[in-house]
Amino acid sequence: MQVITDPTACAASWSTEPGSQPGAVVTIGAYDGVHLGHQAVIAEVRRLAAEQGVRSAVVTFDRHPASVVRPVSAPKLLTTLDQKLELLEATGVDVTVVVPFDLARSTETAEDFVNEVIVGCLNATAVVVGSDFHFGKGRRGNVTLLHEMGIANGFVVTGLELISVPGVSGKVSSTEIRRLVSVGDIHGAATLLGRDYELRGVVIDGDKRGRTIGFPTANVGLSDEACLPADGIYACWYARPDGTWLPAAVNLGRRPTFYDNQNYSLLEAFLIDFQGDLYGEAARIRFVERLRPEAKFDSLDALVSQMNSDVDRARSILLGA
Repeated sequence: MQVITDPTACAASWSTEPGSQPGAVVTIGAYDGVHLGHQAVIAEVRRLAAEQGVRSAVVTFDRHPASVVRPVSAPKLLTTLDQKLELLEATGVDVTVVVPFDLARSTETAEDFVNEVIVGCLNATAVVVGSDFHFGKGRRGNVTLLHEMGIANGFVVTGLELISVPGVSGKVSSTEIRRLVSVGDIHGAATLLGRDYELRGVVIDGDKRGRTIGFPTANVGLSDEACLPADGIYACWYARPDGTWLPAAVNLGRRPTFYDNQNYSLLEAFLIDFQGDLYGEAARIRFVERLRPEAKFDSLDALVSQMNSDVDRARSILLGA
């Protein structure tokens, strides 16, 4: 997949392939999560592109537009930019244009955005978006406006309805997945994502209390922008930088047994049957099942007993043992 980070220089950065015609079938959006609904849109983009003999392209942003337009109420993110690009590449799309989104971009009209990026950069032959898609200053851009501009600029527009997944209420959307994650419904979120929910961070120093009670943990620093699952104990897979996946029992929470007023959630991963130094490593944590809510225990012995039980359950879920 080719990644273009400067939409004003597409002509210079757009590589050509033998047999490929100029132009592209394009979709536009934040694409946070690259969930099953996004994947359905991209599948249609790729189908049309193959039919027309042009390239398939996704236009997205280097940050969620809401983080600039309304930072106080901006949604927490399901994916980092790196994750998003990896997931987009896995769909088989040919080109992704990453548009820098700042205050200046937030004041750009929908018409100017189409002229610069969709027409000027990608020479779109077709545009595929969700039927509820909005863009541009004041969210004035929509499917109707795209239709009108398509007539003038030689591209056709398809507005797709949101899809549903059997067994999960609600349509597939980033908003619904964030809700499911935030209440700890890991299975529901995974069903709409088409994969286990994943967080990424770097292993940082902790208070090292886990070592004294027989449960040394990797404390993973997480972005303030990340959408965190509800506090609780989870069975997870933990990936090291070398690609090794290890089973883990993860505590995500505020450690009420030790602290009365910790005002943030900390991720502590106990890697099952593992010994080694993880400090400073990049970590990826995939959530498989929520074992229980976080709880305050009356004694250290009671906590250790419950932790042993949690590790046994996590081992059984992840390894079948």
